[in-house]
Amino acid sequence: MSDIAKRVILTIPMYPDMELAAAKTASVLAELMDFGEGEVEEIQLAIIETCINAFEHSKSDDQEVHIEFLLMADELQFKVTDRGVGISTDTLDGSRVLGSPSVHTDLRKRGRGLQIIRSLMDEVDIESSPNGTTVSVKKKKRG
Repeated sequence: MSDIAKRVILTIPMYPDMELAAAKTASVLAELMDFGEGEVEEIQLAIIETCINAFEHSKSDDQEVHIEFLLMADELQFKVTDRGVGISTDTLDGSRVLGSPSVHTDLRKRGRGLQIIRSLMDEVDIESSPNGTTVSVKKKKRG
């Protein structure tokens, strides 16, 4: 951890639109690191999707999302953690919602948050157990 330039910790309640507070924080940090405008927008969208997933699916008793930002020399990392019920394997790979004919058509339109996050970020790692989930994300600076 000696190469970490800055660390920012943010805890937000699971209230409507609080994901925007996380997005604003991510935006400010990415701009401080001289990410391009498009990359800042990608980071914002990824953290919004990650927080919304935690809000909607964690069933967390404490109703909080804990976010740790790490500003490295050449990348921004963030970890979004909830203390909820965890994520099933079929949800992680998308098969439950996206591929199952037994899921109502309206629900198949949703459930694309993880796909969006993975498409925008350089690395996405998900650790989950019945005690909570942590989504770790990395976005590298270009050029």
